[in-house]
Amino acid sequence: MTALDTKQLEGKRVTVVGLARSGVAAAHLLQAAGALVTVADRKERGELLGVLNTVEGAAIDIVLGNGYETALTTAELVVISPGVPYRMEALERVRRRGVKVISELDLASRFIPVPILALTGTNGKSTTVTLIGKMLQASGKQVFVGGNLGTAFSEAAIQSLRAMQEGRSCPYDAAVVEVSSFQLETIEQFHPWMAAILNVTVDHQDRYESIAEYIDAKKRIFENQTSSDMALFNLDDPQVGTLRHGVKARTFGFTRQPPLPSDLAGGTYLEHGRIMITLAGQTQEICRRHELKIIGDHNVENAMAAATYAILSGCPLDAVRRVLKEFPGLEHALEVVRDRRGVRFINDSKGTNVDATLKALNSIDQPIWLIAGGRDKGGDFSRLAPTIHQRVKRLIVIGEAAPLIVDAVQNYRAIERVASLQEAVELAASGACAGDVVLMSPACASFDMFADYQDRGRQFKRAVHSLPA
Repeated sequence: MTALDTKQLEGKRVTVVGLARSGVAAAHLLQAAGALVTVADRKERGELLGVLNTVEGAAIDIVLGNGYETALTTAELVVISPGVPYRMEALERVRRRGVKVISELDLASRFIPVPILALTGTNGKSTTVTLIGKMLQASGKQVFVGGNLGTAFSEAAIQSLRAMQEGRSCPYDAAVVEVSSFQLETIEQFHPWMAAILNVTVDHQDRYESIAEYIDAKKRIFENQTSSDMALFNLDDPQVGTLRHGVKARTFGFTRQPPLPSDLAGGTYLEHGRIMITLAGQTQEICRRHELKIIGDHNVENAMAAATYAILSGCPLDAVRRVLKEFPGLEHALEVVRDRRGVRFINDSKGTNVDATLKALNSIDQPIWLIAGGRDKGGDFSRLAPTIHQRVKRLIVIGEAAPLIVDAVQNYRAIERVASLQEAVELAASGACAGDVVLMSPACASFDMFADYQDRGRQFKRAVHSLPA
């Protein structure tokens, strides 16, 4: 089944496992393609009421609760949402009888006839993908931006399929897709024209047995590329830079420590405070570092990666430069929420691992009141200790991982443990002085106390805005 022969789905029994955003979109895509669709989820009906409204009444069978695995017994194809462990025994049984198990990402990609610009990495994916999308749009292109970020890729595929069925061309000139390691675990045909790994740091060790296994999942983004495609690598990340030697695509790089290696076809680098790009033997200045609106060294890397994608895609330099100067950053990613009595409150709820929190801490020069904690993903919290000792005025911990963080930050006494995010905000607001920053960067997942990182970030913002002036 490729982008040209997706009619193979007509009349085929397909089970979608996982009724999250991408699973629901996959179900609607499969139905539009003529498949006989069943959706399955281990959750009970009461936990999925909001989701079920989007699939009930659409001639889609629904199997929920303890017996959800029975939906797999007659499936001729299985599509899984990112949150579904691909090695679960029920899926292994499906594979043993010769049935393919693929990701929603892989399914959707088969309906997309335009270039796919995909990007993965532990941190910075959403910011970089958003920047790429804005740069392509600023140059006049119609672009889908989504995937693991925001809108499921299958939503773009539905629009493309409908256009094809009506004899119209695809409504997009390109698709810019954020991709997670979970989505890459079960790809088969996913083939991006341009692919990159921004960085790899310890994350999701509750899902992977080792960092090597995590990297193996990430690097599958390059698996189906050919010499007609392009691959971009962060040369400052030793675990990423060396991966370029094993890909078939033309390779490019970005670095804050030039020069670029001679084996690359080109790339982007920071030199004397200027972001430069070299392609086809020609070097141009993109912009000055201080002109970036987003802060931090990690965002310089994100800006370089986005600019490389955009310029390789034919965007004029002026459009790229304009977006970099105007883009304020994403919600929940070092988002300035409020200045109150000389204290700045910053929402970094997307900081769901240790490295993301370290980057946030190192992006702020003022004394910091850090709010951290949540559900542990197997991160090494002891790596926070040196930076907390150096930059954090007071540490406030919440959630399941609170005792782990306290144990990891040895000999640091300015710690408070509180029961809620609201209490953490009120405590920080009562103690912080003019010139301080209150930073919520949890270094943890959100699912112990919140629906997701977005819910956590919005609750933080509500708590901050509720503080009296």
